[in-house]
Amino acid sequence: MKRLKWLITTTAICSLVVLSGCVSQKESMVKQGYPLAYADGFDDGCHSGKKAGGSMFEQFKKDVNRFQKDSQYSQGWSDGFRQCETEQEALQRQMRMGMEQQRLMEEKKHNDWEEKRHLETEMFKGIDTRGLENLK
Repeated sequence: MKRLKWLITTTAICSLVVLSGCVSQKESMVKQGYPLAYADGFDDGCHSGKKAGGSMFEQFKKDVNRFQKDSQYSQGWSDGFRQCETEQEALQRQMRMGMEQQRLMEEKKHNDWEEKRHLETEMFKGIDTRGLENLK
């Protein structure tokens, strides 16, 4: 159970880091020389891609009029959507794999305990243990 709490906490922290990186991403792109329309589209597409990739914390964002009329915005939106959807799907896959690993570890611990219990029971078969009752 401790590992599951650790996994959830770690995932939440990673998600916050990823989300906070997206906020300044538009400004960073503009500083790198991307046109503002492309950066706006990329930012909106990124939010939309994360939503499509399974994020519960994002919302679909798209300025439809601008997408139809501004090629830089539409290219940025499409690029941002694809990139962030892929990243979100990878994050979701990692979370599922971590949870499955945790489940398998718990199952192995339980199976080991069951096997130990079975071996102990088998070991005492045929042995008269009535005299051991007085030890309680």
